[in-house]
Amino acid sequence: MAVSIGRGLSADACLLILTLTFHHSNANNIVAGASTEETPHRRFEYKYSFKGPHLSQADGSIPFWVHSGNAIPSADQVRITPSLRSQKGSVWTKNAVNFDHWEAEVTFRVSGRGRMGADGLAIWFTTAQGLDGPVYGAADNWNGIGIFFDSFDNDGKKNNPAVLVVGNNGKLVYDHPNDGTTQALGTCLRDFRNKPYPVRAKITYYKKTLTVLINNGFTPDKDDYEFCTKVDNMIIPQEGYLGISAATGGLADDHDVLSFLTFRLTEPGQELPPPEAEMPKEDQDKYQEEFENFQQELDKKKEDYQKEHPDVHKETIEDMYESVNDREIRQVFEGQNRIHLEIKQLHRQLAMILDEQRRYVSVVTDEISKRQGESGGQVGQAPSKEMGAVVATQQEILSNLNELRNSFHESLKQIGATQHQANAVSMGTYETVQHFNEIKEHLHVVKRNLEHLITRNGSPSEKQVVKCPDPPPMPSCLGTTHFLVFVVIQSVLFFSYIMYKSQQEAAAKKFF
Repeated sequence: MAVSIGRGLSADACLLILTLTFHHSNANNIVAGASTEETPHRRFEYKYSFKGPHLSQADGSIPFWVHSGNAIPSADQVRITPSLRSQKGSVWTKNAVNFDHWEAEVTFRVSGRGRMGADGLAIWFTTAQGLDGPVYGAADNWNGIGIFFDSFDNDGKKNNPAVLVVGNNGKLVYDHPNDGTTQALGTCLRDFRNKPYPVRAKITYYKKTLTVLINNGFTPDKDDYEFCTKVDNMIIPQEGYLGISAATGGLADDHDVLSFLTFRLTEPGQELPPPEAEMPKEDQDKYQEEFENFQQELDKKKEDYQKEHPDVHKETIEDMYESVNDREIRQVFEGQNRIHLEIKQLHRQLAMILDEQRRYVSVVTDEISKRQGESGGQVGQAPSKEMGAVVATQQEILSNLNELRNSFHESLKQIGATQHQANAVSMGTYETVQHFNEIKEHLHVVKRNLEHLITRNGSPSEKQVVKCPDPPPMPSCLGTTHFLVFVVIQSVLFFSYIMYKSQQEAAAKKFF
């Protein structure tokens, strides 16, 4: 019995191992197949897209798009519906999309002051432009596909806000009471109202598969998409119009669309036709003829203007811009002006240092004369020598500062002469470099002289430091005899207190 049980367990274990191995190999094959599958090529289609800034024209229209209802285009966005009750609006492409595979990236913002909003927003691909209707501001009985962002809970199941994919062949009526859940091909729950960043939706139709990805609007990362839903084996019309619509009911939200970008997708290895081939030959000839006529009219107007204004010389495009030599001269002038300002600042600081040194020398000289008058002989020889050395050092500092001042004057004169020469005659690059080298040499001399002054000025100050005399030792206030007497008196008082305390306790015990 035990043997049969053991054989049964071993057989089950072998079966489990084989099953896991089979599943693991299948998973590896799936991952390998997914990794080897190449991504499609994308080409941006500007005629089926809009994006700010400068989104709308002066007349309020959007290039290659048409808007209807309560839609309000502006410079950076299109407000499909304002936050008012019973509003409808939509925006549609003027030309039909005839791509086999396409992708749309829509950036929008739904915002309102209420806890709940209504009704919602829809992205369309239909055979006709549904400019007005009851389905989120667009027409019902559409032929194509609609991706609905429903923000109001009509059926009371608390499954909103939600994203739904609903297809229609032109015969179905949208199921409003049930929020379209009975007709939805795919759905996901996503809250897209009142987000800190705009919400993004990426809708991809590639190889009969519709995929919807959502960016929840919590991060500024544009590529942070989450999977929403996917519909396989989906057949949509060959040609259709892209659009976006919105509507409000008893509750209201602002439905703003910031961008609608459309891309054409092609399989890897398949080349796209050139843009010229996509336009009919009649349209190409028409546009070429219009361009040639416009060019001829422009040349004729130029000739008429020159005949009427012979005194006006024609200004070439090269004269309107700065040449390389002009830019180099301008940079040289700017550099010289900065150096000139720095040297002026140093000159003012040196003048202040000179005034301080002169004042210091005068004070030292007066002190020396006073001490020589008060004390004479051998007593005053050492201080007079030290003061003489200080005076000599200060005089040397004054001479060095005067030399620095003279060098600064020379530098200022050279810069002024260079600027004057450059204003009179256009200065060459070699001469400019030579003047800059001379200025740099003068600045290096100034730097060395300042460092020498700092080192020379620091040494006499160290010699002039006089140490303070040490204080005399303090005499001892307490002797040995006094200490012993103090200890004896303290001991007698301590024992007397103990005896007194014991007598008081004995007297108190008599009453008990």
